[in-house]
Amino acid sequence: MKEEVLFTIDTPYRPALQVRAWRFGDPGQKSLAVMGSLRGNEIQQMYICGQLIQALKAAESSHQLSPECGILVIPCANQFSMNVGRRFWAADNTDINRMFPGYDQGETTQRIAADIFQALQGYTYGVHLTSFYLPGDHLPHVRMMDTGYQHIEEAAAFGLPYIVLRTPRAYDTTTLNYNWQIWNTQAFSLYSTSTDCIDEDAARLAVGSILRFLAVKGLLHRQYFPAAGEPRILRESTLHNILSHAGGLMLCRRHPGDAVEKEELLGEILNPCTGQVLESLRSDCRGRVFFCRRSQLVNGHEVAFRILPASDFQ
Repeated sequence: MKEEVLFTIDTPYRPALQVRAWRFGDPGQKSLAVMGSLRGNEIQQMYICGQLIQALKAAESSHQLSPECGILVIPCANQFSMNVGRRFWAADNTDINRMFPGYDQGETTQRIAADIFQALQGYTYGVHLTSFYLPGDHLPHVRMMDTGYQHIEEAAAFGLPYIVLRTPRAYDTTTLNYNWQIWNTQAFSLYSTSTDCIDEDAARLAVGSILRFLAVKGLLHRQYFPAAGEPRILRESTLHNILSHAGGLMLCRRHPGDAVEKEELLGEILNPCTGQVLESLRSDCRGRVFFCRRSQLVNGHEVAFRILPASDFQ
């Protein structure tokens, strides 16, 4: 294991930002790169990287890494926002994961993205531990961009039950996942259940899935358990969005993984002052809860739940 400072960025009113990385295996090989937190509230993603570093350290010391294996792990590239409790870059509220491939003469977040992307280029596989644009919890899954360069069958090596294929929109073209694909890295976005709080069980699942991927690809000499079944491949567009129509306090009655029937109660929106039920949120189909919004203050016309229809998981 080797720890290094990838680059340093000056920040206003605070010490310079040092982005650190940990390398394992042959430094001349570029097998797998793992990117953790790019946003200031991605605590779970940073924690997963820390646990992965410990697991890889143990594997390297016991000579389980293949001689052809070279791994790079970057746990966090946005300590500045994390320290002040902001999701995006605290100085101008920009999102680093909307700045790739970056511009080394641009604004701060553009320069951070450029330095990160330079460090991550050339790897055969890339895993981004990322978060959804809405605050909430997911079923664990692997997501890939449908760029035309992806090999979706590669994602089965993680052993997770769901593989989600996303058709990129214009704003997706500046994400790490998209640009990795365009620059010939097989990129996967790995979604854990939570974002701004630590879920140890979900973290163990995420670390185990990455180690399983390495083992399947012959980069880690370790036996792995066969997957419980074939992963279910689905397009993100097949998920049913359940929108709020009233604003207020939201109480969830169902959670990710729960099977639901059509018209079953998913949650309620209450008047913040009187406690009166303003809206009952119900499933529009038989299926399984894939995403649940966790912020208990919700506005009108926001995604509160996402349902995976029964036809897509049976």
